[in-house]
Parts: sequence; structure tokens; C-alpha cells
Amino acid sequence: MSVAVVSPATAESRYEPLRVMLVDDSVVIRGLIARWVEAEPDMTVVGSLRTGLDAVNQVERINPDVAILDIEMPELDGISALPQLLAKKRNLVVIMASTLTRRNAEISFKAMSLGAADYIPKPESTREISAADIFKHDLLQKIRQLGARTRRLKSVTSPSIAPAAPVAAAARPAVAPLVTAPSKVVTRPFSASMPRALLIGSSTGGPQALMALVAEIGSVIDRVPVLITQHMPPTFTTILAEHLARASKRPAHEGIDGEPVRPGTIYLAPGGKHMRAAKQGANIVIALDDGPPVNFCKPAVDPLFTSGIDVWQGGVLAVVLTGMGSDGMRGGKEVVAAGGNVIAQDEATSVVWGMPGAAANAGICSAILPLNQIGAKITRLFSGDRS
Repeated sequence: MSVAVVSPATAESRYEPLRVMLVDDSVVIRGLIARWVEAEPDMTVVGSLRTGLDAVNQVERINPDVAILDIEMPELDGISALPQLLAKKRNLVVIMASTLTRRNAEISFKAMSLGAADYIPKPESTREISAADIFKHDLLQKIRQLGARTRRLKSVTSPSIAPAAPVAAAARPAVAPLVTAPSKVVTRPFSASMPRALLIGSSTGGPQALMALVAEIGSVIDRVPVLITQHMPPTFTTILAEHLARASKRPAHEGIDGEPVRPGTIYLAPGGKHMRAAKQGANIVIALDDGPPVNFCKPAVDPLFTSGIDVWQGGVLAVVLTGMGSDGMRGGKEVVAAGGNVIAQDEATSVVWGMPGAAANAGICSAILPLNQIGAKITRLFSGDRS
């Protein structure tokens, strides 16, 4: 029996574009983002609304997949509208948008605890927005990657195409994600090197994952340096460090250029700066770098991972948590080549399996684990377990 082969173009045409709802009291912001979204072949704007109240009243009629929700709006602000929107459409992907103030950063953290999928900082002026290529890139990637979960097949397909035995095309989004997991990911044995430092990288979904992880590894934090890069802007990293301190019950703060790195403290890369570990005489210190973005990110994970090799050689345990893109994969390769180890979060517990998926698919991971198993594994490794 012959089976018709579905061409990529035919398969992709079966997917509807992601439906995006914009909620912002600035008509300039809505217009700018709408032009960006409409220029993408796999997404479309289905609603452009001025207030949270408008969004709550119209979300069922508009039926969006993704909502870009401003925080500060008249009538009903974003944090008040969020639970009402999710009550009316449970699988709605909500991305909070706000300017970089401490208050808005706090609200964004609260929104994620209430069900928002992610946040994005808005440049403070329209002139800044017009030139903000990174903002545009990040926004479109967040819409695409987070919205892929809700992408729906068109109800009408060509009757001349017979469904092949597992129809892989039916499981693929119109635009492929940055990382496509193979049917089987191969892990490598843990090296014999005893880890002497824990380096962690994360992005989308990372704040919640980090807080859960550091709460479980207190004994490790007490014994070795712990350095973290989370893709986040300034102000947000300040607040994240405070949350990590509360979750871990250990000191946590943004890294300061030149400060000594010691066990017992969590060092978080500050927004807008790459963070590395470096040798300074007999000491290990934090080195901050104001260079260009790496992998569209600043701070980026790769610089942190690679810097650990110069300081701790094969004694680096690198952990790649949920996030978009592939940041951490190249640095992870270098960690493994130097004799260290890499652990990645699994796909099922990742908000986006981009970064950990890239590391897993590169064959550099010695373990790919659900988030709730990573802490115990880290603790065992630092206690001498090599299995």
C-alpha cells in the first residue's frame, strides 16, 4: 500500500497563524507592535485594545492564543485583568509588558505567580522602541515560542492526502521551534571530576524554576560557589536576587565587579552585563562585562559557562534550565571538553525547551531531568556520587 507524502509546504499550510491580542493604552505602542506581528507569516493581530477592561470583555469573542498585556492602564490594569482573562480562557498565553521600574518589575513577578507565561520590558520612549531590535526580536520570539503550545490545526485539510502512520507533520508548528527534539536523546556518563562550582543558566520560565531549585540545594550553596545567569533586564535581576535569597535562605545578590566569589552566597548576573568568574591572584572574583549581546542576550549564559573552565577546569557542573534559544549550549560543550558535566531540564517541565533542548540535542548532557529531580541530583553529585 502506498502512502502519500505530505510536503512541508502542505503540512505547514494546515496551521492557523497565532492569534495575538494587544492590550496597551498607548496607541503608538499598539501600532508599532501590530506592524511587527503582521509582518510575520505565522502570526496575526486579532485585537488591539486600550484597557484591561476591554480585554476582559472581549477576550472570548476575539479568542486570542497570545495576549501582550500592559501593566499600567486606565479602568483595569494588567495585574487585575490577568486572572479574569485566564478565568475566561484558561490556555491563553499572557506576556506582561512594562517599563523598567522597580514597581513594574515586582508586579511582573507577581503576574508570573498568577499564571502569566512571561514578561517583556518596554523601552521607555517611542524613539527608543523604534531602534530596539533586541526588543522586537525578543517579543516576536516569545509570541512564537510560547504560543506554539496553543497552535491549532486548521479544520479543513486536503482530502487527497492520506494520513501516514504516525503523522509527524500534524505535531509540528508552521514555523519550527529553535530546537526540535529527536526521538531519542543520548546522554553521556558523568566525568570522574569532583565538581567545585555550580553554574546555572536560564531564560523563559527561569525565575520560578530557579526559586524552586535553590530551595532544594542549600547544602550545596553552603559548600561551593553558585553563579547564575538569567536572561533579564536591570531592576528585574535586583528583585530576582531578593526572591532567590528568600527561597534559598542564603545570601543572594547581583554580582559586583571584582568581588570575591565564596561558598555560601548566590551570585546573579546583573541585567545588562555579562558575568564571568575570573582569577585575581590567589582569589576568584566576579568579572562584569559590558560587551555586546551574546545569542541576542545580555547577560548571556555562554560567557559564564566558559569562564568557569579557566577558574575550576573540569570541576564545573553546568545546569541549563528552561528558556528560549540555545544560549548555554556552546558554553556547555566547552565545559564537557574540559572534563566538567552538564545537566539539562527536561522538556515536560520546561516552559520552553529551547536552551535545555539545544544542550540535550548536542549530546553534552549527563542527565536530562524534571525540575523536581534536579536539586537532588546536584546534591548527590557534590557529595561524590558519579552515577
